[in-house]
Amino acid sequence: MNEKVITFGEIMLRLSTPVYRRLIQTDSFDVTYGGGEANVSISLANFGLDCYYVTKLPNNYIGDAALNHLRRFGVRTNYITRGGKRLGVYFLETGASQRPSRVIYDRAHSAISEAQIDDFNWDDIFQDACWFHFTGITPAISDSAAELTLKAVKKAKENNLKVSCDLNYRGKLWSTKKANQIMTPLMDYVDIAIGNEEDAEKIFSIKAPKSEIRAGKLNEAGYRVVAQELSNRFNLEIVAITLRESYSASDNGWSAMAYDRKNYYNSTKYKIHIVDRVGGGDAFAGGLIYSLIKGKELAEALEFGVAASCLKHTIPGDFNLFNEEEVRLLQEGNVSGRVQR
Repeated sequence: MNEKVITFGEIMLRLSTPVYRRLIQTDSFDVTYGGGEANVSISLANFGLDCYYVTKLPNNYIGDAALNHLRRFGVRTNYITRGGKRLGVYFLETGASQRPSRVIYDRAHSAISEAQIDDFNWDDIFQDACWFHFTGITPAISDSAAELTLKAVKKAKENNLKVSCDLNYRGKLWSTKKANQIMTPLMDYVDIAIGNEEDAEKIFSIKAPKSEIRAGKLNEAGYRVVAQELSNRFNLEIVAITLRESYSASDNGWSAMAYDRKNYYNSTKYKIHIVDRVGGGDAFAGGLIYSLIKGKELAEALEFGVAASCLKHTIPGDFNLFNEEEVRLLQEGNVSGRVQR
């Protein structure tokens, strides 16, 4: 398999409160950039793949900054178009202990949300590519973005690409009813679905029995039911589900399971003390996609994705900035956190 990967979505300016301050008390913000598919692109580029990120950015200095941030980490930006009114923004208040993290979006009328069909030549974009990745966030940001996403997945399959989708339900962007209406036809073109413990329930009303997410209790056997139902409903090759046991905002249990129509696989479980959980699911998706492109068996790909995501939780920002060797070391049991000299 060749190693040209395409991701499509919205990258935003992220403004986060420093040192665990609340939004109401901060007088400054830490600045970075991020977004579901952009985060996956960074992971894949760090692992050495030829990854192209597709979006529309405003033709101003903030758009330039976002573009350069992607380039800084090796993501190819050849297919990014310029124009539109603004870059979307999100504000992050990082939680701690029993106080949850909070996100406020300011992304209405962003460049990509108002992009049009003729902004992208998908046949050119998909030439010589092997994989296309998107998330459920992109079709949620506007009706035109949903139309663009449908056009993209159709063209991806016409060009014989594998298509992966991280379901990524965002209740602040759309209702469960609209999510179901938009995501259901998109899933006809998806080969590999990725989600967390809530996505399938919120979008497709597929609930894992005997799980209490808010109480930090997950029934792993119940998620086998979810994975099988998703696979059967949409004829998926692989379903992967991240399993987060939320003891508090600061401490989680982290693992994943996967199903390939025949077998179920469960990963190692990590106990993580969180620095920044935003982008954790994207780091998992990046690790899983990378391993599958490299021809790894699903069980190994699952372990690599979970380890990559575990490491992401230890650094601030949306992006997972670890290379393959560092992820492999964690996989091999180097979990002590001792100083490396």
